[in-house]
Amino acid sequence: QVQLVESGGGLVQTGGSLRLSCAASGINVNTYAMAWFRQAPGKQREFVAAITGTAITTSYADSVKGRFTASRDNAKNMVYLQMNSVKPEDTAVYYCGADRRWGTVSRVDAIDYWGKGTLVTVSS
Repeated sequence: QVQLVESGGGLVQTGGSLRLSCAASGINVNTYAMAWFRQAPGKQREFVAAITGTAITTSYADSVKGRFTASRDNAKNMVYLQMNSVKPEDTAVYYCGADRRWGTVSRVDAIDYWGKGTLVTVSS
C-alpha cells in the first residue's frame, strides 16, 4: 500500500521560513518524480514544485521561484519543500505527489499518488 504523509505545516509570519516533509512508503521515491502542489480555500489545486528521481532537475511555479526549494533524500524515502520569504498568498494546504513520468509532473490529473496534505498559514 502506497502512502505519502506530509508534515511540517503550521502558522508562520510573512517573510518567515518553513520546511515541509513528505514521507513515502510502499514506493521507492527514486523511481518517481516527486511534486508539491497546493490548494487555497476556494481555489483549484496548483503546481508548486517538482524534483526528478535523481534530484538533478527541479521545476518551480513562477510564483515561488527563488523562494522555495525542493529536495529529496532517496535513502530515507523523503521529499522536502523549503519555503523561504513566505507571503500571505502562500497560505494553502500543501500536498505531496508522485508521478512516474517527469513530463507530466506539473499536472494534477497525472499524479499517481497523493498525500493528504498539510496546512500552511502565513500571517500578515
